[in-house]
This record gives sequence, structure tokens and C-alpha cells, in this order.
Amino acid sequence: QVQLVESGGGLVQPGGSLRLSCAASGSFYGIWNMAWYRQAPGKQREMVAAQASAGTVQVADSVKGRFAISRDTAKNTVYLQMDNVQSEDAGIYYCNADISTSFLDHGTDFWGKGTLVTVSS
Repeated sequence: QVQLVESGGGLVQPGGSLRLSCAASGSFYGIWNMAWYRQAPGKQREMVAAQASAGTVQVADSVKGRFAISRDTAKNTVYLQMDNVQSEDAGIYYCNADISTSFLDHGTDFWGKGTLVTVSS
């Protein structure tokens, strides 16, 4: 069974930094896109950053220049480096991955349970 487990959330001061991690575990054939989404209270879930297996990166305009996504393919892990964090960055951050569980599977969307980021001085 495939699982995505996030870690690294917590309390950060405005202007501070935080690094989120998400590790995929279980039995699978391949991991394609990996991404970070977030959801603030009362708002819809939005994509923050995504990285394809080939390396192509997408970053939301709201975090461009402040957040960076990276992957360690050997560890099946994706990271989100968050710098100069602002109050509007607070919310639950979810890991998302497109994973094939066999060579016949074109890919299935998996989600982690989320990790909370709180921004406060």
C-alpha cells in the first residue's frame, strides 16, 4: 500500500524559514509528478509547487522567489523549502504524488494527510 507521509510543519515567525518533507513508502513501480498543495482556513486547496520526474518545476506566483521544491529520487522524497514565510502562507500543506503501482498502471493520485504550518510572531 502506497503512503505519503509529510513532516516538518510547525510554528514559524514571519520572515522565517521552514522545510517540509514528504516521503513515499510502499510498493510501487514509479513516481511521476510530486507536488505540494496547501489549504488555508475557509479557502480552497491550491497548488504551491510541483516537480515532474523529468525535473520540470512549477511554482505558484504567490510563493515564487520564496519557496523551492526539490526531490530526492533515491529516497522517494520531495521537499518544500519555505523562506521569508508570510502570514498568508499559513495552512495545512499536503503532499501529492502521481504514482504507478505496476507497469500497467498509468498513475494514480495519492495524497498525504497534511502537515500544519502556523505563522505567528
